[in-house]
Amino acid sequence: MLFERIYDEDLSQASYFIGCQASGEAVVVDPRRDIGVYLEMAKKNDMRIVAVTETHIHADYLSGSRELAEATGATLYLSDEGDEDWKYGFGDVKLHDGDEIKIGNITLRTVHTPGHTPEHISFLVTDGALTDEPGYLLSGDFVFVGDLGRPDLLEEAAGIANTREKGAREMFASLRDKFMPLADYVQVHPAHGAGSACGKALGSVPSSTVGYEKMFSWWRKHVESGDEEGFMQNLLEGQPDAPVYFGRMKRHNKQGPALLGELPRLERYDTAELARQLRSGEMILIDTRPLEEYYQGAIVGAISIPRGDHLATSAGWVIDPEQDDRPIALLARDEEDAEEMRDHLLRVGIDNVRGYVTSTEGLPKEPVELVTPEELEKMDGGASVLDVRAKSEYAEGHIPGASQLHVGRVRWHLEDLPQGRPLVVHCQTGRRAAIAASALRLHGVDEIIELEGSYEGWVEAQQKTRTA
Repeated sequence: MLFERIYDEDLSQASYFIGCQASGEAVVVDPRRDIGVYLEMAKKNDMRIVAVTETHIHADYLSGSRELAEATGATLYLSDEGDEDWKYGFGDVKLHDGDEIKIGNITLRTVHTPGHTPEHISFLVTDGALTDEPGYLLSGDFVFVGDLGRPDLLEEAAGIANTREKGAREMFASLRDKFMPLADYVQVHPAHGAGSACGKALGSVPSSTVGYEKMFSWWRKHVESGDEEGFMQNLLEGQPDAPVYFGRMKRHNKQGPALLGELPRLERYDTAELARQLRSGEMILIDTRPLEEYYQGAIVGAISIPRGDHLATSAGWVIDPEQDDRPIALLARDEEDAEEMRDHLLRVGIDNVRGYVTSTEGLPKEPVELVTPEELEKMDGGASVLDVRAKSEYAEGHIPGASQLHVGRVRWHLEDLPQGRPLVVHCQTGRRAAIAASALRLHGVDEIIELEGSYEGWVEAQQKTRTA
């Protein structure tokens, strides 16, 4: 058996390529939307992808299951479990608890594991060339390494009221009835790692075992003692903010993401023409310059997303292609770099990237107004302070009087922002504040100021004041 994990650092998301060398057939579980990596893996191992499936209707990225099945002619298997009003609107074969997908000597047995979502399924994988017993659990967003999938996303992201408690109870039952009876040696391979918003304390280790999770997980004592209420309280408290774009992912993944097919070549834009389109508001630029360069001048008509490991996540926070279908240009090193960034944006349904530039020379810029922590203190209430960090970060410490609204929600809650005074935006170090501030400017919010050094700078200034 060939067992390969494909991990996307941007979204902290894992998909799996499982193949039978004897038959030359393969199945892909939870694929992302830029499918080239799976096609290359099949070619490299002289295999045919004959089955594609996923563990649930994802919220944090746009699924590639439909795209991959269309490209390969593979059978698309999707869950038919869960609530009647939350069913897939596409797919070839619908799966129920106990159903099997057979690939040569390999069997994937469906296990209905609701909790994170009502339709969620996991797969017990058996290598029939060696044994009749399953040795692997593809747990999706059910059991992570050291944590569990959050049960509140249907309410937080999809707007389906009164589902968090129901999901928590279903998670408790799934652990008790489906996970605990498994053999300790069964390997656990989840769909996410550290950094995902689908749980609150995911481990960085890529896999675990049933025995290890039974022994050391926080939830074990609750399940073994039958303490459902204590389990629910522990599971639901402290979950990270769910970005608004998660709701869009849910809707599209339920009905079937738009097919991409062969992507057109990106255009290299002339900066003079791009400058005209940015001034007129015909186009959006994603500005990937580091913070230091951005502070020297924000590009008019651009959203600042300083280059890093989470382009798709960051862009999903502030760009909604359903509300704004303007074409997008990228500030890239070269064409290859631009294509890689486009692939990342496709993973969150931002499909309207048309071209790129490699320089900002000649593009319209405007000053970024910065205020130091010391100057903020002297403003003495003359400005409102907006903390765009997560709720958990805010709870650990914040600037007195600051309001909190996660960067992934700011774009959709303009009416909730403090009115009538300049708005000082900050995060922990400045990156998320730049993303939020540039998005606010793009959508016509005036008097945006950014806090120099962000919260870390403010804390340092406070410490200096106390020791002076």
